[in-house]
Amino acid sequence: MQIDVTRHIRAISRVVADRLHEGRPARAVIASRSYSTTIDDLWEAITSAERIPRWFLPITGDLRLGGRYQLHGNAGGTITACEPPRRFEVTWEFGGETTWLTVRLAEVSSGETRLELEHVAILEDLSKYGQFGPGAVGIGWDLTLMGLGEHLASGTAADPAQAMAWMGSADGKSFMRSSSDDWCRAAIAGGAEPGAAQAAAARCIAAYTGEGDAAPAETAAG
Repeated sequence: MQIDVTRHIRAISRVVADRLHEGRPARAVIASRSYSTTIDDLWEAITSAERIPRWFLPITGDLRLGGRYQLHGNAGGTITACEPPRRFEVTWEFGGETTWLTVRLAEVSSGETRLELEHVAILEDLSKYGQFGPGAVGIGWDLTLMGLGEHLASGTAADPAQAMAWMGSADGKSFMRSSSDDWCRAAIAGGAEPGAAQAAAARCIAAYTGEGDAAPAETAAG
């Protein structure tokens, strides 16, 4: 499984920002990147029950406004907004916690579309944020956006066994370390104390790679 780690890492823009969600202090992890495809094709790739498993996970449920969805072995939730082909919002219910996900699409030029993914969590509910930092979800979303990019470029479905093997490979761990470093920099740019952000990033990457004493980051997505 040959993947250009550097290209995928550099393709993603990362921001950590404070938010208010329903009047409560929250934190947003925001990842965005452009894809060489039309907005309609990208919308179908991220909303079609037939295409989502080709690059992410098997999904079941009622994939329309107000419906419930469930990703196999991962999050489930409710579709709370849907404006084809530009935006959808869902609750992200995983590990006993509820957070909120918004995905926006925008045409950059003919045949190029930008995707922005914003994952918001209430600060007082994020017991693991201080322990692992934004990489707890950010690394997972970076892997997910990479998988989407590979699918759009090839038109084929990913092999789950190959994908898992790649994550345990030297290239896979290099991708996750680079992702963790970039999310740490985003956290510091967003106002985090550098020493605390770096310590959280170290615990986070140890959890992802299994090369350390940290417990698994249960809030990880993707």
